[in-house]
Amino acid sequence: MSIPNTEKRNPNSMHLDRMTTEEMAKLVISANHEAVCAVEKASASVAKAVDAIAEAFAAGHRLFYVGAGTSGRLGVIDAAECPPTFGVDYGMVNGIIAGGPDRMFKAGENEEDNYEKGVLSMDENGLCAGDVVVGISAAGNASFVVGALERAKALGCVTVGLSCNENTKVLKAADIAIFTDTGAEILTGSTRLKAGTAQKIVLNTLTTCAMTKTGKVYENMMINLSPSNEKLKRRVVRIVTEILSCDEAEAVAALEENGWNIRKAVESRKA
Repeated sequence: MSIPNTEKRNPNSMHLDRMTTEEMAKLVISANHEAVCAVEKASASVAKAVDAIAEAFAAGHRLFYVGAGTSGRLGVIDAAECPPTFGVDYGMVNGIIAGGPDRMFKAGENEEDNYEKGVLSMDENGLCAGDVVVGISAAGNASFVVGALERAKALGCVTVGLSCNENTKVLKAADIAIFTDTGAEILTGSTRLKAGTAQKIVLNTLTTCAMTKTGKVYENMMINLSPSNEKLKRRVVRIVTEILSCDEAEAVAALEENGWNIRKAVESRKA
């Protein structure tokens, strides 16, 4: 039986347990360069997925990430960060992890094997034709993710598969396949390392680019940013001063007049 690349032993770390702390640290850190290169090589597929997601957003549809273990946690993280970053509703980008929310904090390795629960997760979230579902699986054969993708496709959703091994069930089940060839991990089989890094880069790219394409970004600034703490309020003021080429006092005045809404503050001064 052939061994998936993500499960193979990495020749560079065969004596990991004998290395000095600095040697170990350098090796683990440097391996992440391979994750970046793997995502760069998959950029055409990533761009295709971005366009599908942006089209869905523009039509009022939603994005769902589905994964198990590390892959599921990364999806939940990216979904949770979209509302404060882009000022969108929490229901616009959703993260589903096999086994439910408790698995964000406590591992349940057997959860990925349940195809039926993957199917059910789509029905429980009321998917509609036009929504986009991104199935995330480093190894690429998690039954929970495959079940979710196949159910989503049957419901008329656009499906995207993200895997670090080629020709996997997750990639074959999806309309758009994103293969990030991260290879063998420094710690054999621990796909929270390079594979997880690659997945995080892809998810960051999907939402950042799709939100930008649908008007949630001005130039390279977060025009819909929600200033929920002092740090973000200072950032909002800087954004307004930059856009209007004004001083802080004028920026604060414009923001206070418009409920700290950047877009309205800018429009009120440019009108």
